[in-house]
Amino acid sequence: MKHNKVGSVMTTDVVRAEYGTPFKEVVRLLGENRISGLPVVDEDEKVIGVISETDLMIRQADTPDPYEQPRHHPLAALTRESRTRKAKARARTAGQLMTEPAVTVHADDTIVEAARTMALHHVERLPVLDEEQRLVGIVTRRDLLQVFLRPDSEIRKEAVGEVIVRALWLPERSIDVSVVEGVVTLAGHMERKSETEIAVSMTRQIDGVVAVVDKLTFRLDDSHVRPAEESAMHGVADDWMRKL
Repeated sequence: MKHNKVGSVMTTDVVRAEYGTPFKEVVRLLGENRISGLPVVDEDEKVIGVISETDLMIRQADTPDPYEQPRHHPLAALTRESRTRKAKARARTAGQLMTEPAVTVHADDTIVEAARTMALHHVERLPVLDEEQRLVGIVTRRDLLQVFLRPDSEIRKEAVGEVIVRALWLPERSIDVSVVEGVVTLAGHMERKSETEIAVSMTRQIDGVVAVVDKLTFRLDDSHVRPAEESAMHGVADDWMRKL
């Protein structure tokens, strides 16, 4: 199966800053472009960090209140987090304000891989790099969600062509495949249980699939076949299973 790549949904016109970009210019870039973050690049267009609204708020939050009594926490000031926060509160340029290293993806990564990276690092956008590690785009959560706007007809066509015919070597009409609002229903009778599992698993991986309803039945339950017996069994799923 061919998964959609990050390069197909990313924005190529990227608002960016350089290491020496002044603090106020960073704020202006975010405000005028109505974005909540941007990458910071060096002279070779390589990403060296990212700036988010959170970084900007640290400066605002740590501005001393002339009417508030100072609080002293000598041990807390020694932590790495505290030192980083203090440095950002005094930042005058993008380079001093940015968070590094930047979490990035490549243009040829799949949308699924990008979504996992976002979830893992709790970020809303990712700078996109080319093969030479240079900035070529930006991808946001909204961009990644576009995959779920894929028409049901396209999803069905891929499920039949790539899963049923190409992967399982079965006739096109041997399994009934229907798609409604991204939910794929597989119905029919197959030779082995392992084949039904492959059909469901591969269908779930198709871009745009919200869920898979499994209505497949099978003649032979091969889930408990011992290795010695496996060589005596022949089916269309054997080669595919060995690659898992």
